[in-house]
Parts: sequence; C-alpha cells; structure tokens
Amino acid sequence: MACHAVPDLVPAAAHQVWHFGDSETLARALADLVLQGRKRATAGLLWEAETDPTTVPVLGGYSLVTDYAGGPLLIIRTTDVAICSYDEVFAAAEGEGDGLPDYWRAAHWDYFSRRCTALGREPSTDMPVYP
Repeated sequence: MACHAVPDLVPAAAHQVWHFGDSETLARALADLVLQGRKRATAGLLWEAETDPTTVPVLGGYSLVTDYAGGPLLIIRTTDVAICSYDEVFAAAEGEGDGLPDYWRAAHWDYFSRRCTALGREPSTDMPVYP
C-alpha cells in the first residue's frame, strides 16, 4: 500500500517502521510537525541505536512513521545521516518549539536523559547523537 502512496518507493527499498518520541503525546506532536511541513529533521541517541541496530537511520532509506500505537501516519526518506556529540548539535530543521537553540537543547536533554536512564547510561554533553 505504501508503494501506491509514494510512486518512487521501490518495494525492496530499505525501510524502517517507528514512531517519534517515548509517549503517545510526543509521538503525535512530532508527526504533526512533519505533516505541517515544519519538521524536516530528527535526532536520536546513538547509544540507543547501538542496543538495537535496526533503529539506525539508513541513508536513502524510507521510514513508515506511526502513531504511538503503531498506526501508520506518514512516510519519510532519510537524506542525510551524521554522528556528533550532543553539545555540537542545534537542529532548527526539527521544527520544534520556537526554533531556537535553547529550546532544542532543553527538549532534547530531557528526552535523551530519559533514554539514557532506560539504558543505564549517564547523559552527558558529549553523548553521541545522530541529528
């Protein structure tokens, strides 16, 4: 069905299925930003991806983004992947909040800290992320 919705999507193309964030509210809010055209990028914690390699973004691959319960919402394509430390990132293209660095850092510090706790890791300004 996704191939019918996206004409240049090849059935054998690399793909992933996931939702944004770690809650129903966050998953929906971030997906809505994509649908509005405000969110054109996302960031993840590399330590989390190391525990589940299937979550590492695939350059040129597609993602079926779902709501928190797994219902399909949209298809996106990964056009760039980079790895750097948290303190080197400011992703205005994520379209969240007021679009300024202070908002991005506070929101992502909170999120990455929760993910680090779940992994038994300590969040730090040099933790590796892929923006």
